Amino acid sequence: MKFYETMFILKPTLVEVEIKARLDFFKEVIIKNGGEIETCLDMGMRNLAYEIKKNKRGYYFVIYFKAQPSLILELERNYRINEEILRFIVIKYESKKEQSAWQSLVNKANNKPEPKPTKAKKEDVAPEAKEQAQTEA
Repeated sequence: MKFYETMFILKPTLVEVEIKARLDFFKEVIIKNGGEIETCLDMGMRNLAYEIKKNKRGYYFVIYFKAQPSLILELERNYRINEEILRFIVIKYESKKEQSAWQSLVNKANNKPEPKPTKAKKEDVAPEAKEQAQTEA
């Protein structure tokens, strides 16, 4: 399975029930076609950089998921059919470096702290070595 991120912008004229229905629909498309959703971010209403279809604002959503490449065609087809979608993008993370970046984005979205490498401090090691040297002498 490949690692993907998709972002789409919904029209600002939709009410909360319609927004939730659209989001659930796209999640269902991913799941029905064999994808695994890691997390979904609701970024809320934001101003657009420029007017799109006479709209100056939109509801932003980001979904991080794993799927087979064949799913992307179906997902994009559904984005194009839906009139409430102003814009969409699907990004594939291929290399190991990109996949680790994808995982850190998922962790941030889930509010999990990233694991930090631990290094032994010289101060911690030095007293033990001094004690051993003193006991041997």
